[in-house]
Amino acid sequence: MATQLVPSSGAVPTEPRFANPLKQVTGFMGQPAVKRSLPLIFLVGLIAAAALAWATLRTPPQKVLFGGLADADKSAVVQALDTANIENGVDGSGNVTVSEEDYHKARMLLAGQDLPKAAPGGYALLDQLPMGVSRAVEGERVKQARETEIARSIEEIDVVAEARVHLATPESTVFVRDQAAPTASVVVKLQPGRVLSDAQVRSIVNLVAASVPGMKPDAVTIVDQMGTLLSNSSDGNGTGEADKRIAMQRQVEEKVKAQVAQLLTPLVGAGNFTAEVQADINFDETQATRESYEKQGTLRAEQGSWTGNQPNAGPPGGIPGALSNQAPAASTLTTPANGATQPPPNGAPANGATPAGPVTDAMKQSDSFTRNYDLGREVSVTRNAPGSVRRLSVAVLLRDPDKGRRTPAEIQQITGLVQAAVGYNAQRQDQVQVISKKFTGSATEGVEGPAWYQAEWVPMVARHATALVIALLVLLLGVRPIAKALMKKREDATGDPAKLAFTNPNADPALQGENGVDGAEGAGKAAMDAPTVSIEMLDNARNYDERVGLVRGFTRENPTRAALAVRDMIKTGAAQ
Repeated sequence: MATQLVPSSGAVPTEPRFANPLKQVTGFMGQPAVKRSLPLIFLVGLIAAAALAWATLRTPPQKVLFGGLADADKSAVVQALDTANIENGVDGSGNVTVSEEDYHKARMLLAGQDLPKAAPGGYALLDQLPMGVSRAVEGERVKQARETEIARSIEEIDVVAEARVHLATPESTVFVRDQAAPTASVVVKLQPGRVLSDAQVRSIVNLVAASVPGMKPDAVTIVDQMGTLLSNSSDGNGTGEADKRIAMQRQVEEKVKAQVAQLLTPLVGAGNFTAEVQADINFDETQATRESYEKQGTLRAEQGSWTGNQPNAGPPGGIPGALSNQAPAASTLTTPANGATQPPPNGAPANGATPAGPVTDAMKQSDSFTRNYDLGREVSVTRNAPGSVRRLSVAVLLRDPDKGRRTPAEIQQITGLVQAAVGYNAQRQDQVQVISKKFTGSATEGVEGPAWYQAEWVPMVARHATALVIALLVLLLGVRPIAKALMKKREDATGDPAKLAFTNPNADPALQGENGVDGAEGAGKAAMDAPTVSIEMLDNARNYDERVGLVRGFTRENPTRAALAVRDMIKTGAAQ
């Protein structure tokens, strides 16, 4: 007799639809169809996760190829890269990016195709100048063209990657007091790891100053991409001079240190000594001017007259005429025994003539002379240029040998060699100190190359190795068990429909006990090792307990098929 369930007339309390989401999800996951699909869903998820990890790790770091390009240039660059099969992209800022491995290859490819198209510059701007423009616009275009041409000339230096020039040229005026000199500012972007030498900075300064009429080299300022002032010759606060002094002092110290290293390296070996040099440089510039005169000058000209005061002198006489104009007779001189010349007695000249010897003050009554002398003059200018060494201090530390120590005689000998190498001067109070001690570090410490993990190939190998390990883990831990489960179910499903997929736990009669219950328990324990049996084998069972054990083992191993069999039995009973 079939029993039919009839709902009661009373109201059954209904549970809210989303009262317990966890319970609903658990119930959904517990459905047979969902359970059968779980392995496939898990397999698809693992494959998707592995693909995502591979795509994330295999993508190398991106580097900006060009920034700030126009849309037309971006399109041309991307098209050229796609044609060359170089992976590229555009980041959120609109810059074209490529991988670090393809960066230099892409740059060379685009440079060969003259991409990106540079905007017209230099004197080409004057070709695009329309007719009828104002004088101010024309002047700005001319200045821009000049700036571009100067920048291109600066970029020809191998150290400079890019350059920009800004010219400040005041308008010409007829008033002298209002005239201003032009100035220029240069911004240079240097190549990686390169620096501009002082000679190159001076060359750029002179190049810019010579390109603009009326510009002086002091009016040019050069700055690099890091904001460092390279041309400091026009500083008003003496910063440029201070930098020059520091550079000169460093140059002298490095020179002396190199001399010491070159001397001691073949003697004690590289890494077995250290030297420090302190040089006191005289930066004072001295200029002195000296004038000196001789105390006794040289008589150049004399002009004058004098009057004699002889008491026996008679009045002037003689007959006027030609005889009075004749020269007087020669005076008579008396030579004494000692060879001296004496004047006549009473100092009177002989025969009334003028004394031929020197005239003394006693012979003069009055005199009047005008004398001109040439004075000797000496002008001496001395200028001492700065840069001389005022004092030198050298300290050398030697490493003691592994066995024993250096003797004082050996240290004294090395000290003498160092003094000779650095130009030791005791008058300047120079100091040279040499000692020998044990070093704490090894001789090769600090000279090793970079670590292996800092090499360029390490990140690439790490990315590919990580992606490969993830793929292997997915295959071994996810795909392989799921594939085995699917193959086992497929083998079970391809069996004969006319036979039940039972396992015979009672295949061996020795497993049965004396009673049926023990035999059924033994059959249940050996169910995994027994072969598949058919319905005829169930019908030929020895007793009821043996059949119950077979059915119990089948239910434990195949609960789903057992539930379906019970459902079919219930339906069949209800239909009867």
